Amino acid sequence: MISAADVRTRLTAIDGVAIADGDSPLTATVPAAQWLTIATMLKEELGFGYFSFMSAVDWKDDGLEVVASIDNIDARLSVLLKARLGAGVTTCPSLTPVYRGANWMERECFDMFGITFDGHPDLRRILLPDDWVGHPLLKSYAVDTPYPPYR
Repeated sequence: MISAADVRTRLTAIDGVAIADGDSPLTATVPAAQWLTIATMLKEELGFGYFSFMSAVDWKDDGLEVVASIDNIDARLSVLLKARLGAGVTTCPSLTPVYRGANWMERECFDMFGITFDGHPDLRRILLPDDWVGHPLLKSYAVDTPYPPYR
């Protein structure tokens, strides 16, 4: 059975990957260009078959960061993947080719943060109406917007 040390060793061997201290969950910051490749490796080679969640963080001037939790249920291991997109960058590769469960969560990140997931099969708003202007979870989003429920 695979261990956290095995996963750490595999991820550390990839250029540009930074691993945080601790194993629960194992937190790996990966280059956005390798986001899909690393997720594929985790699933196909290391048995991380359960896609738990995805969200994003707006670091203001430093740009957006996409965060996903992926689990190997049999080994009782979790990996928290993070990809800093960089200032002004709003695109990230889609994980839907590897994890079908990423579909709606990527749509939510698109809706709330304005992140475009390259390769997503149906990227459109999921929570807000199609005519909504802006992305409410961006720190630059105006609180006094005329759009409901913020009147």
